[in-house]
Amino acid sequence: MKLIHYWGKILNPTSLQMRLTLGIAVVSILGLTGVVSWISWRMQQILIITHKNNTQYIVGRFPHDVEIYSDMVTLEEGMQKAIDNLTNTYTLLWVKTPQGKISAQSVSLKMSPQKNILVSFKDLSSQPNLQLVNGRYWLLCSTKLKVKGVNLGQFYIAQDITNDQTMFLSLIGSLSFASLIAIICMTVAIAWYIWRSLQPLARISHLTANISPEKLGEVQIELKNAPSEVKELAQTLETTLLRLADNYEHQRQLVSNVSHELRTPLTLVSGYLQSILRRGTNLTDMQRDALEIAASEANRTIQLLQDLLDLARADSGRMHFHLEPLILNELFDEVKGMVSQYNDRLIEFVLPSDKVIIKVDSNRLKQVLLNLIDNGVKYSSEQSPIMVKLVQIQEKAILEICDHGIGIPLSDQVRIFERFYRVDEARSRTTGGTGLGLSIVKTLVEGMGGSIGVTSQLGKGSTFTVSFPLCR
Repeated sequence: MKLIHYWGKILNPTSLQMRLTLGIAVVSILGLTGVVSWISWRMQQILIITHKNNTQYIVGRFPHDVEIYSDMVTLEEGMQKAIDNLTNTYTLLWVKTPQGKISAQSVSLKMSPQKNILVSFKDLSSQPNLQLVNGRYWLLCSTKLKVKGVNLGQFYIAQDITNDQTMFLSLIGSLSFASLIAIICMTVAIAWYIWRSLQPLARISHLTANISPEKLGEVQIELKNAPSEVKELAQTLETTLLRLADNYEHQRQLVSNVSHELRTPLTLVSGYLQSILRRGTNLTDMQRDALEIAASEANRTIQLLQDLLDLARADSGRMHFHLEPLILNELFDEVKGMVSQYNDRLIEFVLPSDKVIIKVDSNRLKQVLLNLIDNGVKYSSEQSPIMVKLVQIQEKAILEICDHGIGIPLSDQVRIFERFYRVDEARSRTTGGTGLGLSIVKTLVEGMGGSIGVTSQLGKGSTFTVSFPLCR
């Protein structure tokens, strides 16, 4: 999976590394391809021009040779002697009369397997043209033959340049293959160089991805041999993190101080309200309802402040746990008695016959169980039971709190342990929720070395699972 994730990041078309690699590679490939194409075209031109010059030489010399030989022999014999003199292994010559008959030709043309095809060409240009005949490359051209003002017909020249052309194509193939290898090596080198160049950014990303709010001020980004722009970015990021750390510490201190200062007067207010409700025999129904609402809101605010204090202690490292071996079966019996306040609800406890021992803070674990049971009671109907189950699986103790309530949407299940997060704001307000209960539960469980998770279906209920390693 790590390898797939790594290659997925590298091959991501939106990544800077991929864009730089593709951009530079494409420019390099186009440049190298252009150079190879120009070299190939230029070499072809040189090859053709060389043979064309030779052909032009023969075209210019042949009538003169025929004229010289015709002074000593007949015109037909003079043409044949001139052809024999200019013919070589790769050059074939022949003359056709105005009636289209061959009047003179190279001896080797008579034995050539391409004779019929070569002599069948008509209306050839005076400029040599490359033709492929039976797998061989020929330069062909023709010109009118006039000697002493007499039209003797058409003079044809065919040069076999197969060896040169084959060597040229082989050279082009080798050059193309070498270019392909060079492109691959160049692309790999470019990708490696860009990867090395982006490592400082990857390191910054890795460091910042694992920063917790409590460690904002401890982050130090050390970059060696990084570009000056990246170092400047790292310094700016460190400065920003320090500012965030200061702001976070001020905010945390403010929450702690405000919660501490408000909790005492609100507790007194709540006490007075409860006292009035108990002793106020002459209160009207409207007054009693108003006082009950005020007392309920005061208690809710006190609970919110207590939750904030607990989270502030956890953030500052001042929440201490008294960890000791604990028999969960006995703790469950205590919790069973404590939930008697829900006298109108059925809360079932399922315990194993064997003792299950873990190392936790008993008071904190009671708080966790009571919070989760209370959460199940709030979000399920009065007729549905709440089940608290304890099982032992391998080397872990599993505590499950199940309800058959309204359930939690899948999209919200990953966020319900966040502070102040509520699946339904209106519903949480009616049930008296503060949005901190599950966050505190998660903080307490993890602080004691355990883990917590949830599975839920809408309309079928939720199951909160808390696990701790067994104490041996």
